[in-house]
Amino acid sequence: MPKTPRSASSQPGSAARAALPAEVVRVLLIDDDTKLCRLIRDYLAPLGYAVDAVHHGADGLARVQSGSYRAVILDVMLPGMDGFAVLKGIRQHSNVPVLMLTGRGEEADRVMGLELGADDYLPKTFSTRELLARLRAVTRRAERKATSEAEEETLSNGGLSLSPGARTALLEGEPLRLTALEYDLLLCLLRSAGRALNREQILDAVAGRNYEVFDRSIDVHISSLRQKLGDNPRTPRYLQTIRSVGYMMAKF
Repeated sequence: MPKTPRSASSQPGSAARAALPAEVVRVLLIDDDTKLCRLIRDYLAPLGYAVDAVHHGADGLARVQSGSYRAVILDVMLPGMDGFAVLKGIRQHSNVPVLMLTGRGEEADRVMGLELGADDYLPKTFSTRELLARLRAVTRRAERKATSEAEEETLSNGGLSLSPGARTALLEGEPLRLTALEYDLLLCLLRSAGRALNREQILDAVAGRNYEVFDRSIDVHISSLRQKLGDNPRTPRYLQTIRSVGYMMAKF
């Protein structure tokens, strides 16, 4: 599969120019393809994006930790430290939106990336206009989410406590180590404690990402959450299965 995307045009179109950001948006691009990096940087620069490019995973992770970026464009196939390892490192310190690029289209790769906290996935056959649209989408969603979560107070139920603004979770006062997806699922169920949710409602609630790939594996993620919450599989305290409906967090 070719690594260089289809260019929609050598110059951004009028529709793109009409939606210029009000301020310069700093973006970090982590990809070992220098030609692709130049293409993306040259396309985004007139649209108000300042793109810093690095070509090694470890260097990219260090830049995220030390810099102030509104979004990260991250290649999966990197020398040494691959994109999944970089993403995992990013999510230990930052909630910056991450748009992953891949030359491979396997569902397993998309699932892994989204579970680790990627905000969207884009195959390397993309056009520059599609890249721009997805970049704008993930940054808008992140801004809305950050605003709403910052305004939301800590949620508690029984011995469980979640702070959406800080994205921390405590169980009986002890920190819960959750993946990005597990946190979103738990927060969704906690917000609706005492009310049964079907799969569609749960998937719609876990941000604006494309979660169709999780439809067949949501049971696995619920099972993992139950283990971390110490729920008995036969008589779970927190996460209950509602037959023919979906799942519900018990309300205490």
